[in-house]
Order: sequence, then structure tokens, then C-alpha cells
Amino acid sequence: MSEIVISGTGLFTPSESISNEELVESFNAYVEMFNAENASEIAAGRIAALQPSSAEFVEKASGIKSRYVMNKDGIVDPTRLTPNLPERPNEAQSIQCEMGVAAAREAMAQAGKSAADIDAVIVAASNMQRAYPAMAIEIQDALGIQGFGFDMNVACSSATFGIQQARDAVSNGSARCVLMLNPEICSGHLNFRDRDSHFIFGDVCTAVIVESASTATGSERYAILDSKLQTIYSNNIRNNFGFLNRGDESGVGKPDKLFVQEGRKVFKEVCPAVASQISTQLDSLGISPAEVKRLWLHQANLSMNQLISRRVLGRDATTEEAPTILDEYANTSSAGSVIAFHKHREDLVTGDIGVLCSFGAGYSIGSLVLKKC
Repeated sequence: MSEIVISGTGLFTPSESISNEELVESFNAYVEMFNAENASEIAAGRIAALQPSSAEFVEKASGIKSRYVMNKDGIVDPTRLTPNLPERPNEAQSIQCEMGVAAAREAMAQAGKSAADIDAVIVAASNMQRAYPAMAIEIQDALGIQGFGFDMNVACSSATFGIQQARDAVSNGSARCVLMLNPEICSGHLNFRDRDSHFIFGDVCTAVIVESASTATGSERYAILDSKLQTIYSNNIRNNFGFLNRGDESGVGKPDKLFVQEGRKVFKEVCPAVASQISTQLDSLGISPAEVKRLWLHQANLSMNQLISRRVLGRDATTEEAPTILDEYANTSSAGSVIAFHKHREDLVTGDIGVLCSFGAGYSIGSLVLKKC
């Protein structure tokens, strides 16, 4: 059986970006309005006053300096603090489809593939804008691809889980070539009124082409030496938004219908689990840490990545060994590690080994050991 390879990647980046300074300015304006409107309740001790933030706090807490978004004016409007994304008619291309098509075209061009060469489309993302029809099927139709498509969600690990599904499909013969996409509009489920999390996410879409090495025609190929998936149930990252919300009106608009997390618990529990999974995986393949040239890690928090890299390599990683895109893109959920892979691999040579890893809600951890062909 021919080895399975990643033969192309694509990236769609929104045209609008918000700096920490801009985001904090709008948040602090909201804080002032809230405290003024609730002054009597605050004075009576019935409501806690909101605390302002700063750009320095955001960068120190996360490593984030800015983020790309599908809509900026709605987010930085302190009276709204929500992206303004009007619904489109059913006959028009949806937002996630539009993002996916743009990323897909770059990945297909890089891999030298046409629509006729692809048999399956997988959309793996933390949030879908609708339940059905599947985003994957809409994107499949927009690109003129025959075969099948489906959506899947493993939160921030969706991309690595999606790549394994693509690898399995090629390996078992149900598809010759698979297009895997991660259209993430994270700003849509972020609570921009929450000081501890309003700065975390950005929007983006990534695309990956997975196929057999025997059919790969692109100039660059990365063999998937191994893939490992792990899930551990935890409530420390959660979003309770869903179709059953209408069955209990008391929960409508409550904070848990957006992204919520216990950040310190996540850091303490996820970092060792991720480092252990990668180290065990490398050991099983007979690969020493010294042989790993690149760690394309999930871009959630700079301190998390530094700790994971240190545990895997046995020392601090250089910025080249564990590249960061978090400062420019923020956390883009499932797309983050793929952006790092897309942007930081040109210097690798044949035989070089790297690890593509994502981790997040679930908990979920997915790690791929890749070798440049």
C-alpha cells in the first residue's frame, strides 16, 4: 500500500483585523457604560462592578496581539460587541462555504488537483452555521466535486481528527483524494463582554489535501507516518448553544450559550496530556526528540505551547522549531496548527520530521507525525 501524504494546504484570511488596543478600547467603553447604568446596584452590593482591561494584559495572558475577523465594526461597537453578519438567502453561497472555497482553491492548486481528482470533502470545525445541509456538501457543489461530503466537530482538534478521517478514507479505498476544510468563525461564539476571554479568538479557514503518494503530483508532499487521537471528557471548556435551547427560555442569552472555559484548569490538565501523547507516539515510531525539526502546535496560548515543546524536546524550543502565528491570528480553533504548518515549512528538506498537533474542548488531542518526502 502506498503511503498517504498531505500534498497541499490552503489558507483564507479575512480582510479585517482588530488589534489588542482596538479591542480593549471597545471593551473598556462597554465597562464604563455598564458600571454607569448599574451604579446604584453596584453601590448596594447587588451587582459587581466590571473591571477594565489593557492591551498589555491581553498579550501577557495569551501571546495574542491581533486577530482577523469576518466583521470588525460590530465587534468594536461597545453597544453591540458582536459581529454583524447578516443572514444570506438560501440561494446564495453561505459564509462558511465562501471561506472554504477560497482556502480549497489554494490547496488544490498547490497539490495540482482539479475537482475531478477529489472524491470527498470533509468540513471539520468547532462551529457550523447551520445543522443541515452539511457545509461540506455545499462546498463540494460549489467546487464541482463528485463523490461525498460530511461535517464533523471535535472543537479545536477538528483538523487533526479530520485529517485522520481523510487518511483512513484513502487507505481503505473509499476515496482517492480528500479535501479537508476548517472554516472557523470563532468570533460568532465569543463573549466580547467577558474580560477573561473576549480577546481569545479570530476567524480564518484552512484547507488540506490528503491522497496516496502514488497519485500525488504536487511539488511538495508530507507523508503521514502516524496519527493518534485521544478524547477525555471535561467540562472545563464548554458551549451550551444548541437547538434545544428554545425548549427552556430561561437560558436564552446566558453566558454558557457562548464560549466559556476554566483557563487555569485547562492549562494544568491539557499540557501534560498533550506532551505525553506526542512523546509516546514518537517513542513508538523509534523517533528521538532530537530528530523532530518542527512542532506545528495548536495556537491557543503561547505559554501552553512553550511548556508542551519543552516537555517534548527536553529543552526550550526555538521560534523556528515551534512557530507561532497566535500573535497575528489569535486562537482560530481547529485551523491554528494548520496555519502554522502552511506558513512554516518552506525551510524543511527531504527526510525532515515534524509533528502537527491540536488540542482543545472535549478534551480532545490529535497528533500527526509527518515526514517531508
